[in-house]
Amino acid sequence: MEIVVILERSAPFWKTLFYTAFALVAFAANSVLGRIALGTHSLDPSSFTIVRLLSGCAVLLLILKLSNTKNPEAKQTSRIAAFILFVYAVTFSYAYIILDTGTGALILFGSVQLAVVFTSLFSGERLHYLEWLGLFCALAGFSVLVLPGVTAPSPVGFFLMATSGIVWGAYTLIGRKSQNPLFDTAINFSRTIPFVLVLALFAWIQGEVHLSQKGFLLAFSSGGITSGMGYALWYRALSGLSAMQAGVVQLAVPVIAALGGFVFMSEGISLRLWVSASMILGGIMVVFMGRGRIALS
Repeated sequence: MEIVVILERSAPFWKTLFYTAFALVAFAANSVLGRIALGTHSLDPSSFTIVRLLSGCAVLLLILKLSNTKNPEAKQTSRIAAFILFVYAVTFSYAYIILDTGTGALILFGSVQLAVVFTSLFSGERLHYLEWLGLFCALAGFSVLVLPGVTAPSPVGFFLMATSGIVWGAYTLIGRKSQNPLFDTAINFSRTIPFVLVLALFAWIQGEVHLSQKGFLLAFSSGGITSGMGYALWYRALSGLSAMQAGVVQLAVPVIAALGGFVFMSEGISLRLWVSASMILGGIMVVFMGRGRIALS
């Protein structure tokens, strides 16, 4: 009987693990795709944002249509989420014309971590001592990767990516309340269209529009696959994660992104990265162990 109960309890865990792993790889792929497109000047940051959001909207609405399921009415909070999603995408794009893949991902998800952790603590979330231990271990690993040796980013690039990380932290916290991840993500993307039109007008007035076939394909992949589908699965994963877990697991993204930058853009990799990765991933595992202890208590 105990074995049956354990298996029943473990099924949601494995689903959450799968959704989380897919989403984290998608987040890292966004950094790599964005850096390739913007770092090689295949298109301008405004065009990257526009194509990314519109393609994400189109793919998600198509999937929603093909799924042929009854969809609930959109909640008012999705309007806030849509604006947050737009701000995240714009600041992300403009930051990556300045920062390299690893540094950008570090600033982005370091900011996410701080935003989510402080929000969790202020909301009164109870932490097990293992969660504290795992959190400090992951942050220590994060520090090893950043200090010393990583080139100091420009103030503008740091500000833009930190802003992107903070608003993404807010998007993550909103997503924990989602009852229909695919529908909510599709609505969030579709409601960015008015902001996209304003951005397109701004880019046209500024005369900064530059779009190549390579850049379009990279932005479309980022929007339709790694953003649209990745964010929908992230919303689904959030139903099985605490706010603290949701913040900590995203510290794995800079490690994955740095590896992606090494493979696809020949960016440097070092022993520091491997040490940092071990500390971050080990810390994440300890946080999950601590959350499991709370659930059983």
